Formats: sequence, C-alpha cells, structure tokens
Amino acid sequence: MQPTLFSTQQWTVSRLTFYIRKLLEENEILQDVWVQGEISNLSRPASGHVYFTLKDSSAALKCVMWKTSASRLGIALQDGMEVEVHGRIGIYEVSGQYQLYADQIRSVGEGALYQEFLRLKSMLEAEGLFAPERKRPIPAFPHKIGIVTSATGAALRDMLNTLRRRLPLVEVILAPSPVQGTEAPPALVKALQSPILQSSDVIILARGGGSIEDLWAFNDERVVRAVAMSAVPVICGVGHETDFTLSDFAADLRAPTPTAAAELATQITIQDLAATVSNLQSRLFSATLNLVAEKKTALSSLRAQLRYVSPDRRIQSEHQRVDDLARRAFSSLYHHTQLQFAHVKGMQKRLEALSPLAVLARGYAVVTRKDDGSVVSRVAQASDEMKVRVSDGEFEVKHSR
Repeated sequence: MQPTLFSTQQWTVSRLTFYIRKLLEENEILQDVWVQGEISNLSRPASGHVYFTLKDSSAALKCVMWKTSASRLGIALQDGMEVEVHGRIGIYEVSGQYQLYADQIRSVGEGALYQEFLRLKSMLEAEGLFAPERKRPIPAFPHKIGIVTSATGAALRDMLNTLRRRLPLVEVILAPSPVQGTEAPPALVKALQSPILQSSDVIILARGGGSIEDLWAFNDERVVRAVAMSAVPVICGVGHETDFTLSDFAADLRAPTPTAAAELATQITIQDLAATVSNLQSRLFSATLNLVAEKKTALSSLRAQLRYVSPDRRIQSEHQRVDDLARRAFSSLYHHTQLQFAHVKGMQKRLEALSPLAVLARGYAVVTRKDDGSVVSRVAQASDEMKVRVSDGEFEVKHSR
C-alpha cells in the first residue's frame, strides 16, 4: 500500500475518550435529561453510591448516583421498578463507556403529579392560604396535643416517644386516619375537623416518608383547606426533610419530620420546667433570706426605738440623774461644809484670841467671890474667901484685912 501524502491523525485511547467526553459534556441537551426505563442490576456498595442499569425493550444505559444525591432519595429503589431518572450524560474513561450521572429519581407518572402539585400550589397561594400573616404562633406550653396520623405507623411511635421524653405532662389526643390512598383525604379532613381535636392547644399532622404518590393525600385540596381553616394551630410533619407538601405551606409551622414536629410542639420540656422550678426555688430562697434580713434590721431598729421610749430606760435615766444630783448635792454639801468648817475655824481662832483663858495663859487671873461666885474687879468687892482662876486651874485665897 502506497503511503498517502497526508497521513490521518492518530489517537491514543485516552485522548479519544477525553475528546468524546468533552463533546458529550458540552452538549446542553445531554447535560439535563430525563430518561425513563426499568431498573436492573441495582447495586448499593458500602461507599453509599448507587449503581444500576436503566433499560427498555431495545437498549440499556449504565447509571450512577453519588452518595450525596442518593441520601436525598424519597423512594426505595429495587430491580424491576419503572422510573424516570434525571441527570447528565458523561463518559467513564476507565472502561470507555458512556453513562448517566443521576441526581434525581422518581416513579413513572410522578412528573404529571408534580405538575398538578404546581397548579394547586399556584391556585391556593393566590387565594392567600399560604400567606405568612395567617400563621399563628405555636403555644410554648400546650396542655393538649392532637395528632392526626396512622395508628399503626412508625411515625406515631416516634412522636409519642418524643412527647413522653420531652413533656410527659401533656395530654395526647389521637385522631387516627389513613395517610395514603384514595380514602386518606376525606379521613384526614374528618380527623382535623373533629371537635375533640379542635379542643386541643396544637395539632400535629404527620406521616413518614415516601414517594410523591405516597404523600399525595397531603397535597389534596380538601386536606390543605382543612389545615388552613383549622381553629387550632397546626404543625405539619410529613415525610423527610426534603419532602414538601401543600399541607406544609398551609400549616402554621412546617417540621422536617414527624419527630421534629413533636419537638416543635413541646418548646418547653420537662427539663426546662425542672430548671425553671429550681431557679424559682433559688430566687425564692434568696428573696426569703433578704426579706428575713430586712425584717431583722427593721425589728432591731424598732427594738432600739422601743428601748428609747421604754419606762425602763426612763427609770434608768432618772436613776442616773438621781445619782448625778446626789453627787452634785454631796459635792455642794461637802464644799459648804468645808466653807463652814473654815469659818468656824476662823471664829474659833478669833474666840480663842478673845477667850479669858488666853488672857489667863498670859499670866492673868480671874478672882471670884466664894460665896456668890461674882467676879471681883475692885478691891471693895473682895470678901474673906475667894477663888482665883489661872490658866491651868483654880485655887482659894483668904483676904486679910
């Protein structure tokens, strides 16, 4: 074979595969596709990713759903299930096969239900049933909680366990109802409107997760209107966190799960009540101690005032006054006595100075008649017998004529 002037371009497997991959990923149509088929070869390894083949009567398509998307699935996948898968077409270069990288999976017919969901949502929203101003606050401490759900479902057990754990004091009223199928919507409306349920403080409308068909009863116009017109605030906890129903929009509060709905209905728990009681006890004890201290201070003040005006204090005061007056009287008397004593001493000295004895002590004598005791001051008064008084005594003398 003769060589050509222009040789054809040669590819490596890797380059060609990369080129095909680039062509596929740059095609906008192939990056946003819904593909319908039957699941086969379903595999769920420990990594959490999901691998399966989507097939119809003529062809098969390899599919992979990464863990992050698989965790949000609302349906349980199984071989033979007819589904619609959304994703993008790409190349797995290791094996050189093209495959669908899925991010959403729904049952066949779910697309029509979703369109109906959007139509109802738009209509009811236009009527104001979902308006934020219609939302009522959920009572923080309900005495009665009404529950509308299946009597045999796991959701009821989860809610009752949550209520028992968080607020065992609350009274629970159950209005059982089917939550799936054609008989569910009228039964749900009847349960919501029952007088016994309307006497509660808050109503929980709940069921576990499922596909859009499973949850469709909560998108029924009759149920949505019953939720919106309820005289009692309604918490809607239907499905999983990623599930939304029209009842969620009409309710006063949406909960991601039935368990979360029970938690939102019991904002104040038994632990909160115990902590509040403990805090109140502490405050009461402190207030009592403060009050006792204040009263004790006031009592001490009153006791002091009472002592001030009491007769006892006055008697004590008068006793002190008497003692003071006695001291002053004694001092005055003593002073007066001293003055009188000094005066007497002075008078005594003066008397002593004028006393005849003093004169006698200086050598003078007093002569008296013996017969009549009269003082002899002249010679003519002398008698035969006389007494002579000197400073240290007296003696008799006879007068010689």
